Amino acid sequence: MTLTKNLPITNPTIDKTVIKCLVWDLDNTLWNGVLLEGDRITLKNQVIDIIQTLDNRGILQSIASKNDPEKAIAQLQDFGLHEYFIYPQINWNSKASSIQEIAKLLNIGTDAIAFIDDQPFELEEVNFSLPEVLCINASELEDLLQRDEMNPRFITEDSKKRRLMYISDLERQNAEKEFIGPQEEFLATLNMTFTISSAKEEDLQRAEELTVRTHQLNTTGYTYSYDELNHFRQSENHKLLIASLEDKFGSYGKIGLALVECQNSVWTIKLLLMSCRVMSRGVGTITLNYILSLAKQNNVRLRAEFVSNNRNRMMYVAYKFAGFKQIEKQGDLEILENDMTRIQPAPDYVKLQILG
Repeated sequence: MTLTKNLPITNPTIDKTVIKCLVWDLDNTLWNGVLLEGDRITLKNQVIDIIQTLDNRGILQSIASKNDPEKAIAQLQDFGLHEYFIYPQINWNSKASSIQEIAKLLNIGTDAIAFIDDQPFELEEVNFSLPEVLCINASELEDLLQRDEMNPRFITEDSKKRRLMYISDLERQNAEKEFIGPQEEFLATLNMTFTISSAKEEDLQRAEELTVRTHQLNTTGYTYSYDELNHFRQSENHKLLIASLEDKFGSYGKIGLALVECQNSVWTIKLLLMSCRVMSRGVGTITLNYILSLAKQNNVRLRAEFVSNNRNRMMYVAYKFAGFKQIEKQGDLEILENDMTRIQPAPDYVKLQILG
């Protein structure tokens, strides 16, 4: 397999819009009837199957509805569906502002959101204010599960647990709000274990998913297919590392990935990414510092590639804080190098576990 040194290897089968969250309207979309007009409310055909199938595929779901929140939530609870919706926005705000709030709370881009509504006016308002959002008319509900955007290439164990992971995140956030004291002291109460291991074949579906889904905490934006990742996993000239995190509230799943190209005297980090869900946990640089220590042990220089996508500046800052300096620039591609004079250990509040 021939690899291009500085250009991303992309696969057309995975180069498509990735929907991370479907936002539902309620009246005459999720259910038949208008709640506040006293109509008899019944669920739309197939809606339970649609919600449960999307949940199993790892697509989060939320609500943007102009409605009475208490009555709407009570109705969802009666249908046994309330638990499927993360950060529902049931209020009298514009649908566009509700979608922006959902994106902010989930820490995802609005370009990863789809919105379904029965009202052309609401769809037009969102389309005008947020043209990157995929707008779907409720008349297309029965075909929703067949849409390419709603069919991720793989359904991983992390996919199936994604909603539950976000619910655990809510519990962590509530615990943090109630905690009095410095953030480091709160983080110490979480009993976090950060695990770095060489990727195994059973990790590759999730690894591909991470390259496709992660944009903000991603150093290059390169996407790699399952087959390409499997090549790197078996290659003597590459290290493919995957990271996971767990704490007393449960597992965050596999949340980090690194690809290192290993030449005789120089190693190059081709890709380093971290799920946005762990942004506030203070673990973002653990994998990077582990790679630095490995390079030092092997007596090689360490370089890194960085490609700005206007959303990943935090990763550039992480490289700079770790001591990387630019040595070359080729268009959008920056080549950075580290002199390895300062390598930070994992924070005291995290137990670091290295597996072969």
